[in-house]
Amino acid sequence: MDAHSLREAVRKRYAETARSTAGGAAGGCCGTQPREDELPVVGGCCCGTAVDVRGLGKILGYSDEELSAAPEGANLGLGCGNPQAIANLKPGETVLDLGCGAGFDCFLAARQVGESGRVIGVDMTPEMLSRARENARKGGYTNVEFRLGEIEHLPVADESVDVIISNCVLNLSPEKEQVFREAFRVLRPGGRLAVADMVSLAPLPPEVREDLALYAGCLAGAATVDELRAMLAEAGFVDIVIRPKDSDQLLEAWGTGESLQNQVFSAYIEARKPMK
Repeated sequence: MDAHSLREAVRKRYAETARSTAGGAAGGCCGTQPREDELPVVGGCCCGTAVDVRGLGKILGYSDEELSAAPEGANLGLGCGNPQAIANLKPGETVLDLGCGAGFDCFLAARQVGESGRVIGVDMTPEMLSRARENARKGGYTNVEFRLGEIEHLPVADESVDVIISNCVLNLSPEKEQVFREAFRVLRPGGRLAVADMVSLAPLPPEVREDLALYAGCLAGAATVDELRAMLAEAGFVDIVIRPKDSDQLLEAWGTGESLQNQVFSAYIEARKPMK
């Protein structure tokens, strides 16, 4: 599929997720009915399964305090790591979340940067942004804003951001090189990238890459470590670190097949924009 078709398929999938979980309502992509403490999973080829989002949050590396801090309904269990763990956020910084969803990581970042800081969440799915803005209202967050846009074309000014975070979103982009160019553009000199994402050990076979469900489920679009490193360097980033995480529990929770469990994994990706 071309880039536009892939992007629209992802947008539709996550719009359905936002609608099906609105107000804590049960029901998912296949009409399953999770328990009250469960939400439909979008990560992985998970149609027909549900997950305990708090339990998944612990697998991803969030503390009990973090899981309790964000407004109810902000955590949809869509990540593959905890970018807060590597972002090293400081009071007063401006943070940009690529593919913010219902705002979970934005709200955690807002606590760290404080009232003197600012958090911007960008997402291409209007239904997700509606949920994020309602969550911000419920939580009384005044230092967080949400903008509609694609991460390949960020609605953010040049050199206006100190830190970029993202959680299991870059793999969904069919134009990753453009995402990294945009990230470099909006970061201030010395700014840093702190991302959790799915990565592959080697180029995935055609039957995986061409599976739309696997693509929208954060698996088929995973780039290799070498590909990511080359794209980041080409965009201008330095001090690139790609650190694999133990992903067995995550992939099991997603219901990922054994063959894919041996090919893809979650990783922390860090990089820095040089000082001028």
